[in-house]
Amino acid sequence: MLELPVVEPRRKKPDWLRVKLPTGDNYKMVREIVDGHKLHTICQSGNCPNMGECWGAGTATFMILGNTCTRSCSFCAVKTRRPSEYDEDEPRRVAEAIRLMGVRHAVITSVNRDELKDRGAEIWYQTVRSVKEESPSTTIETLIPDVKGTWDALERMISAGQEVVSHNMETVQRLYRLVRPQARYERSLEQIRRTRDYGKRTKSGIMVGLGETPEEVHAIMDDLVDHGCEILTIGQYLQPTKMHLDVAAFIHPDQFAEYREVGLAKGFLYVESGPLVRSSYHAERHLL
Repeated sequence: MLELPVVEPRRKKPDWLRVKLPTGDNYKMVREIVDGHKLHTICQSGNCPNMGECWGAGTATFMILGNTCTRSCSFCAVKTRRPSEYDEDEPRRVAEAIRLMGVRHAVITSVNRDELKDRGAEIWYQTVRSVKEESPSTTIETLIPDVKGTWDALERMISAGQEVVSHNMETVQRLYRLVRPQARYERSLEQIRRTRDYGKRTKSGIMVGLGETPEEVHAIMDDLVDHGCEILTIGQYLQPTKMHLDVAAFIHPDQFAEYREVGLAKGFLYVESGPLVRSSYHAERHLL
């Protein structure tokens, strides 16, 4: 039987989780480009706490293949239902928006599209290629979903010329069925290993504060390193709505600092660890 985490009573967020409201000319510019090109960002759909900082710096993480996911992960704010048909013109609009924003390093992610035979791989490929054609000097990180073992789709997704390929594990092995009920721990590790074998720089991310122990965090670090993962992000889980998992604990910044040191000692080339860290936070640093 799955052991559920012990949940502390609801309480105010600690001071280290407070963020500034989005403001500034760059934030306004990014918002206008995103809205004008009818694009989606994980910054908005995922209620990212760093949206003000990142958009204020002129960067955003674009979310392709729509804003409706076929998965029902218990931590994620992205809406869930059967998506509509994808937009074949989306790769062009994403590339144009990135050119207009003038970003040096772009991050692209997507919802899961399990109903598609190729898991959306062709749109992934065309989007990256379009960005490279519009902005040849822009480097790209793609944060890709679980392809459910469709390895030819994975190869198509990661063969378009992006510099970094990320796939998030999200949580420790014991909590997988609770947090990611439609995913499999070993399958996600296998996806990361195949990505590394293809020759790509590999990256993954996890959340803490879901009831995991430090020992379990250390164990997933070992598994990731063993499967060729080079970059790790660790951030605090924040409950997006009352319908999602409760926060089991707010992890102190000192614990995040310790996780960073442990991760580097285990062999990661780069570890971004902090309460407000998300997958694409400071992503330009992960080019190494």
